[in-house]
Formats: sequence, C-alpha cells, structure tokens
Amino acid sequence: MEQPDTSLEIAAHARGYLRIAGVDEVGRGPLAGPVTAAAVVLDMDDLPEGLNDSKKLSAKKRAALAKVIWQKAQVAVGEANVEEIDSINILRASHLAMERAVAALDPPPDYLLIDGNLIPRELTIAAEAVVKGDGKSVSIAAASIVAKELRDSHMVDLAQQFPGYGWEKNAGYPSKQHREALVELGVTPHHRRSFKPVHKILYQE
Repeated sequence: MEQPDTSLEIAAHARGYLRIAGVDEVGRGPLAGPVTAAAVVLDMDDLPEGLNDSKKLSAKKRAALAKVIWQKAQVAVGEANVEEIDSINILRASHLAMERAVAALDPPPDYLLIDGNLIPRELTIAAEAVVKGDGKSVSIAAASIVAKELRDSHMVDLAQQFPGYGWEKNAGYPSKQHREALVELGVTPHHRRSFKPVHKILYQE
C-alpha cells in the first residue's frame, strides 16, 4: 500500500522554504454539517508514526494519531458553516475553510501543500496543489487526520441534538438511514439546503 512520504516537503525545503504546511479539508460530500479544514506544520525530525490518508485509517488509529499530531506539530483549523456553503457553494466554502485554517497558523508558514487540484484564491503564501495529496505528503495526511477527527466528533455532538439521522455513524453523508430520516423527520438547521436531496424535500410542492 502506498504511504505518504516527505519527498514534497524535502523538495520545498531545497527551494528555500522552511515552514511548510499541509492543508486538507473534509466534508464536501455530506448533506449536513460544516466543511472543516486543517493546516499542519510537522517537525520533520519528529514525525508521528503511521501517518496516512485519514480514509485509510481505522477510527481508533485515526483518533490516536490526531492526538499525537496536536502534541508534536503546529496545528490550526478552520471551517465554513452551512449558511456559507449554501450561499457561496461547496467548493468555495471548502476553500474558505482552508484559508481560515492557514490564517490561524502562528507563526505563519512560508509554503503550502494543498490537497486537490486548485489553490484557494485568497491565499497569498506560495503553494502547490497536490492531487490525492493525503496519500502522497505526510503534512497533508496529518491535516486530513486532524480535520476528519474534528468534524466527525462535531457531527457526533450534533447527532445528540438531532437524533434519528445517524450522524454519529454517517457524519452527515447521505447514507440510507440519513436519506430516510430526511423524508420522515424533515430538514434540520444543519442541513445544506443547496444540496439536491435536501432541496427536493424543502421544495416538493
């Protein structure tokens, strides 16, 4: 199995960049909840062991790694809420979450490795977009772990306020239980009204 490594960080370092942050977001696909991003500057001499794309890790392993990343690295997070997702669209909202995470890093990084094929337009720091970056760069993998852990636990909290949708298990993604609950229980304030399955229920007259 392909593991992320430090080659992108080493290459940026060789070009004179010293503080390199990996940036990733989670939560583009769900019907409910915010989109959450993390920016992580790892200490290349003290890397957490077992870094990988958050989707390839068990929940237990991911939770343990997130703790270690918070202890050993410089971490910042940002999110865009449901209202923002509905007003500016999910792609722009996920970029806004990334921009907020990067802006919260103090001291600021001087280079960014960003998961995906686009660089968020408001970022003024030198950056490169890395497609499937969470499987290539340890810094992006670390950011994916932090973002997923944070967003999942937020959805577990929301699930207690709005039971029945299964958010504690599906994190707001359109699972069978979630889609059925939307029809039976209706739309909550945390649902993304611009997303088709939600929009359809609201405007089915």
